[in-house]
Amino acid sequence: MTDSTQPPANDGSLNSNKKKGIINNSSIDPNKILPFTYPWAREYYKQGVANNWTAEEVSMQRDIELWKSEDGLSDDERRMILWNLGFFSTAESLTANNIVLAAYPHVTNPECRQYLLRQAFEEAIHTDTFIYCCDTLSLDPDEIYNMYLTVPTVKEKDEFVVKLTQSIFDPNFKTDTPENIQKFVFDLIGFYIIMEGIFFYAGFVMLLSLMRNNRMVGIGEQFQYIMRDESIHVNFGADLINTIVEENPEIWTPEFKKTVSETIQEAVQLECNYAADALPRGILGLRSDTVQDYVKYIADRRLERIGLETVYNVESPFPWMSEIMDLSKEKNFFETRVTEYQTGGSLEW
Repeated sequence: MTDSTQPPANDGSLNSNKKKGIINNSSIDPNKILPFTYPWAREYYKQGVANNWTAEEVSMQRDIELWKSEDGLSDDERRMILWNLGFFSTAESLTANNIVLAAYPHVTNPECRQYLLRQAFEEAIHTDTFIYCCDTLSLDPDEIYNMYLTVPTVKEKDEFVVKLTQSIFDPNFKTDTPENIQKFVFDLIGFYIIMEGIFFYAGFVMLLSLMRNNRMVGIGEQFQYIMRDESIHVNFGADLINTIVEENPEIWTPEFKKTVSETIQEAVQLECNYAADALPRGILGLRSDTVQDYVKYIADRRLERIGLETVYNVESPFPWMSEIMDLSKEKNFFETRVTEYQTGGSLEW
């Protein structure tokens, strides 16, 4: 799967009354969004609006019947579903907190801030999805929402991302020096490239593979929506990172690039550990080693997206992922027929 949601390239032509600088720009009035300095941020916002959805739009009736049936799901299938709900339920909150508390205060450009608010709304929708799943399947919320403490491979991923942002959450932190801009970019890489761009994708392939086998299709369809949102989040984050680097080239040193690449590789290992934990014996032809290869494939795409060299150079073991992500048409759950879902704009993969 390759993320191909690309905005029009920024040709560098800026309105004369706007100073170039996506962060730490005191000359910009954050309340004055026009004229745009970074049109690509506006395009991402419009794509998000066109893809608007809510969890309750997805029928869970078949999932309820299958989940409650004594012989409906294997123990390994239940384990895999619970592991992913447990990770995503807290990961979405971590991401939302980072947007509001760490990214928004330092990104002074108004059209980027508009998109960050849109993304924060989408993270709230994702959080609501896991509430909806817990309610409809009568899951124990203490079990699901405490997995970041009780399941070691989930805990390791969450702690890894939190560790990347310790300095950024200092209330006195400012992006006023090259060193601090480096720290800020490192934080953005932690959340956009690692959390949303790598840590989410083993879970996506597991649950969407289950859906392809006509099992837990309600949860699968919700994860399709979430993955579509996350693909746009990752591309926005990559363009934000690349723009900061372009405007502050002194931070993109060989040493920093090496640190970023090594950090991403460490994240890949954590995600591979998680895949092995969630799929100890394989399910319906889905094995942990193929999921691990997919994680490595995705990691190379993320490295390329921010101008770094690939590491793993493996082929995607799941070419169907690029097809399953095409949500230009969705099911009308009352009529059970395919209808156009998007209400405006277009999304191309």
